[in-house]
Formats: sequence, C-alpha cells, structure tokens
Amino acid sequence: MKNFNGILAKLPNINNIKEIKLFNAHGFESGAILNKPGTQGSVKLYNHLFLVFGELNTNAAIEGLKLYCEHVEDAKNNPGKHPNIDRLLDIIKTKKTLKIKII
Repeated sequence: MKNFNGILAKLPNINNIKEIKLFNAHGFESGAILNKPGTQGSVKLYNHLFLVFGELNTNAAIEGLKLYCEHVEDAKNNPGKHPNIDRLLDIIKTKKTLKIKII
C-alpha cells in the first residue's frame, strides 16, 4: 500500500518554490499554498500536478487524490481539516479548472 510520505520522496525538489498561487477562470486568485512546515507536502504535490497537467483540472484532481493516499479519507470525514485536499474534491465535484502559478 502506498503512503503519502513515500510518494513525496519521489516528487521533485521544491526548495526553489516560495508559494503556489491558484487562479479561477476569471483570473482572480482563489488560493495559495506557502512553502513552509505543515504545507510543504502539498506544495510538492501541487507542483507535481502543475508539471504533469499544467493546471488543476478534473484529471489533475483525481491524480492528486491518489497521491494524497491515506489523507483523503480523513479529509472526507473532516471537511476543512485538509483544505488542499478539499480543493481537489471540489474540482472533481464542480468540474472547474484552476490555473497554477509557481512563485
């Protein structure tokens, strides 16, 4: 069984990333993930999704949930506890796409 920490070890280094900004279809910022303790795993994962998909669309969200592994069930049972997983679940539900900007 895969786990999140095992997945993270295989993803590209993020030392050069300050934050990831997300923008809705109208170009308005709809979220940001700072590269700091507690969110570095999400920065790594979202950076990977950007490198593979170029944006956060339904396919990227599905892949992201696979990579979050054991944390997805906790996010589903505790809305708001894992906002970066909640965002992916919302993308799948609404079919909206977010643009990604790596800072």
